[in-house]
Amino acid sequence: MKIVKNLGFYITCFLLCFSAQATNIEREVDFNFDWKFTLVDSTELPSELPLKDSSWRDVRLPHDWSVEASFDESLEGATGYLPGGVGIYQKHFKTPAAPSDKNSYILFDGVYNNATFWLNGQKLGVNPYGYSPVYFDLTQWLKTDGSDNILTVHVDHSRHGDSRWYAGSGIYRNVKLITTDKLHIPIWGTFVTTPKISKEEAEINIEINVANSHKNRESVLVTTNIIDDQGHVVATDTSTARIKGMGKKVLSQSMTVANPKLWDIDQPTMYQAITTLSQKGKLVDTYTTPFGIRSLKFEAKKGFFLNGKSTLVKGVSLHHDGGLVGAAVPKEVWRRRIQLLKDAGLNAIRTTHNPFSQEFLDLCDEMGILVQNEFFDEFDYPKDKRLNMHERHDDYDTRGYAEHFQKWNKSDLTRTMLRDRNHPSVFQWSIGNEIEWTYVHYRYVTGYWNDPNDATKMDKAFWSSAPKFSPEELAQRYKNSEKGEYILADTAKKLNDWVKELDTTRPTTANLIIPQVSHVSGYADAVDIAGYSYRNSVIPWGQTHFPEKQITINENPGTWDDWKQVIQFPGVFSQFMWTGIDYMGERHKKWPHKSGWGDMLNLAGFKLQGWNYFKSVWVNEPHISLGTLPLETSGFEADELSGLAVAETKKSNRWRDSNMHWNYEKGEKILVEVTSNHSIVELFLNGESLGYRSMSEAKDRIFRWVVPYQSGVLTAKAGFTGQEIEATLETAGKVAGFTFTADKSTLKADGYDLAHLIVQLVDDKGRPIKTENAKVTFEVEGDARWLGVDSGVPENIQDFQSQSIVTAKGRTLAIIQSNRVANRITITAKIKGLDSQRLNLNLQ
Repeated sequence: MKIVKNLGFYITCFLLCFSAQATNIEREVDFNFDWKFTLVDSTELPSELPLKDSSWRDVRLPHDWSVEASFDESLEGATGYLPGGVGIYQKHFKTPAAPSDKNSYILFDGVYNNATFWLNGQKLGVNPYGYSPVYFDLTQWLKTDGSDNILTVHVDHSRHGDSRWYAGSGIYRNVKLITTDKLHIPIWGTFVTTPKISKEEAEINIEINVANSHKNRESVLVTTNIIDDQGHVVATDTSTARIKGMGKKVLSQSMTVANPKLWDIDQPTMYQAITTLSQKGKLVDTYTTPFGIRSLKFEAKKGFFLNGKSTLVKGVSLHHDGGLVGAAVPKEVWRRRIQLLKDAGLNAIRTTHNPFSQEFLDLCDEMGILVQNEFFDEFDYPKDKRLNMHERHDDYDTRGYAEHFQKWNKSDLTRTMLRDRNHPSVFQWSIGNEIEWTYVHYRYVTGYWNDPNDATKMDKAFWSSAPKFSPEELAQRYKNSEKGEYILADTAKKLNDWVKELDTTRPTTANLIIPQVSHVSGYADAVDIAGYSYRNSVIPWGQTHFPEKQITINENPGTWDDWKQVIQFPGVFSQFMWTGIDYMGERHKKWPHKSGWGDMLNLAGFKLQGWNYFKSVWVNEPHISLGTLPLETSGFEADELSGLAVAETKKSNRWRDSNMHWNYEKGEKILVEVTSNHSIVELFLNGESLGYRSMSEAKDRIFRWVVPYQSGVLTAKAGFTGQEIEATLETAGKVAGFTFTADKSTLKADGYDLAHLIVQLVDDKGRPIKTENAKVTFEVEGDARWLGVDSGVPENIQDFQSQSIVTAKGRTLAIIQSNRVANRITITAKIKGLDSQRLNLNLQ
């Protein structure tokens, strides 16, 4: 263990790292461009490879062919009414280095799904799971005569209903070509941990795998330099090793970083461990591992501590699609969405119900977002994809991962963890989501299911009531229950053990939908933290009877009652609402509704009222916002004597996606909803006070008035003297024009950067109009890639790739992406009868 103190040594290390970084760029090559693609009718694998592809489409990756298609009512609503199919990709490329001198690998971050891979007609392997990364050694099959190599990928997503949400189709994540010396650090070959941290210093341990593809034993000098966020070398260590021919060895190094800058949700400082392999003074390999210095502590009845500080997890669940881009989500689309969520106080994301991309985790590292990394939605038995109910259902179109689980579970889990375990954002591993539904006997143990012939018939009190039986009674009922071939607790223990073999620095969890049975069956005991799914009513029972078990919330609908569990009971440290953003799918026979469920952002990434609601709950800064609804559809009624808003049912007392406008019919009764973190709010209409409301009367922290509509200005005010805040809604006039804005004026000409373009109808005073709509047509001049348009509403089923769309709530989104050509782009937005608007973007 060494601490860098000598300035000359400091400079030498810095120069070495600079050289190492340059070498690392050569090690990994972006392999996303210049692919050929075609759809085919047959699911049969091609027999003669490579294929002739001169007539195929040119595509660049990431690519999702499903989102390019039209929505179709005859398809599965479970996956958003978009098709699957069978696609084949091919890429022609020169051999990057002589196979006798170097090794070459191809790394796919995600291919959905049932993918088969060949190089020059030689089969490399398969990967059925659409969410796990996979790589293959190309070395022995590369051409040595100077001719092109041809990489072929066959993707069989013919079972287009194989998921409970929109999955996408194709090579929808990044691909890299990796070239190494025969003596090298393998892909995902390092693991950095920070076991001891104080203000004065942090201990950094790094586990390094070294592979030797030479036939003979080789000696190697292994040096790791720790680089801080300013590019300075702050620690170093060196080891020597001898590695047998065609063998591997794992080395361990330990360093101390003085005055460490911790990775935190507020200041997510990143470090890099740059590891070099040298022989006789010659640099042969360089491997860069980004990491963060941070500590995690979880304790039953006390909660979660990040860097020693009690931290409440303000989380959402997300699916992996990004609206009009489908499953091939560009990094900048995720950046916009995550930033909007973070602006409302979010600090955590649960990746439901599968691993996300490396690029997504890189963003979470950068932006200070905690990630619950979830592996599977199915274990031993399949789920019903169409109805999303509780019986097991499986036909050809809906067969999913369950049929591969027995063979592939360890491999998929291992590859995912090796890729993800250096990300400081990842703070929990979730082995599975609501798995109990597929072990049918679990529900009968509860006493809330009583029909042995219909597993969907239940007493709805299950959701709101404490368990009917004591743990002892439940244990006996479980023991007496008729079980199937597989035992859930055994499967969970197996998965958990595999996780612990790879990482003991983070806890494991699972999303428990029938926790009272999971506690007595051994399933909850198989993981470190029992995460409940929509079962707040069981939390006191669980904490009373299983006091040593940490219990929290892994999924909930996103109500005030959910957050109260977190703030009233310190041990319940997290919530992950369902969901932060609209997603496609889970819409069986809901045509034309293709999407929904978003609490904070819609499919286009526009704010919903839930964004305001959760900001008022999560952010410790003054906040106030206004929403309106016709009283007759609001779930409230006006008291005959007082005129106050009275809830029609218990379900009325929760936020909903109310309107953000003040345009109704004269005299129409309107429910005005104000979200604020102040204790008292006053409402005004055209300067006249309509009285105060108190938080003490607001069961869900929403202040409500019933107001007969009249045009003008609606204003809500709160705050102490000199610290007042207010929110206003103003009646808009007729459509007189529109605004056309972009979130960027300059793009990198790298083929990845993009701009979000937004059209908003306005009146003659520039006030946004949210009650009228118009068709917008876009024209593009210059070299750029048009990704598409979306209004964000669930029932919009026009093709995403169109260059025209009818607005919703007076607005719409378009996305344009750079190509690899520096030029100037002009986008014109046209609406009939209104002046056109232009935007200029510089691609540099």
